[in-house]
Amino acid sequence: MLVFAISDKGGTGRSVTGTNIVYRHALQGNDVCYLDFDFGSPTAGAIFGVGAVARGIRSGGLHEYLRGEAAEPRRVDVWGESDREGLRNKPSGAGRMILYPGSEGGGELSAVDDEMVRRCGRLFGLLEEEYDLCMVDVSAGRSFTAEMILKVTSRTRIPFRWLVFHRWTRQHIIAADGLVTGTDGLLDVGARHGHDADVLRDRVRFVRTAVLEADAAELEGLRDEQRAWLSACDGELRELAGRHGVGRTTMLGKVPLDPVLQWREQLITDEDVLASKIANAETAEAFENLAKKIIDDSAWEGL
Repeated sequence: MLVFAISDKGGTGRSVTGTNIVYRHALQGNDVCYLDFDFGSPTAGAIFGVGAVARGIRSGGLHEYLRGEAAEPRRVDVWGESDREGLRNKPSGAGRMILYPGSEGGGELSAVDDEMVRRCGRLFGLLEEEYDLCMVDVSAGRSFTAEMILKVTSRTRIPFRWLVFHRWTRQHIIAADGLVTGTDGLLDVGARHGHDADVLRDRVRFVRTAVLEADAAELEGLRDEQRAWLSACDGELRELAGRHGVGRTTMLGKVPLDPVLQWREQLITDEDVLASKIANAETAEAFENLAKKIIDDSAWEGL
């Protein structure tokens, strides 16, 4: 299964949520890979704790592969190469977890030609055969990278899905809807390249990030007036999300606000929750649930 992670705005938590989904999926015994197609800022290596590729890789990255300058993209074994002690050894029963980094200083794709589309399709086909889940972190907004992916997926039978990430704010809700249904959005560009818009829409789901729940510990100590105001705002956002097609019926899951993810984008391990207690159990549970739902057909059909 190929899953493309995208957002209309930066700062949505797309990359940190995507990496944590992949990590949890690997812990469930599946072989996973993460492709850093965020070409303007290929920093997934930093989230995985692999300092050597924190800003991408200097030779053989995805940029070079797509441009025909490398026969194969370089792969990084996160279990073996992470600088984090808790990630250096693969847990018993876990699957492989491989990062395909972008190129350091590679920059956004400025154009996409047929050869690049062919090479991208070849890569997707090979990885779909090798891994249970391939997460592709796509540059934010409308980009040549997203258009290339839509071209590739219109020409193959590889199963794929899109996850659109957004914060729980007015601006992010409106932007997430626009990225999917607006002019030059996923459905518009996809239809131009041969996708059936209705079929493509069924393969898109939304993920809310940094959601502050009414009973969150962060809200303790607020005055009654502040709580009432926040409750009213939440109700307005729910109504807005429903009108823009970003409500519960199209939401695959949500990730609560967590201090660790606010201050350092990293994988949330069980040690972070149970031993050091720096992360909240609710956050790890949210990632665990998303890791299960992401390939569960019934979870998507029931939305």
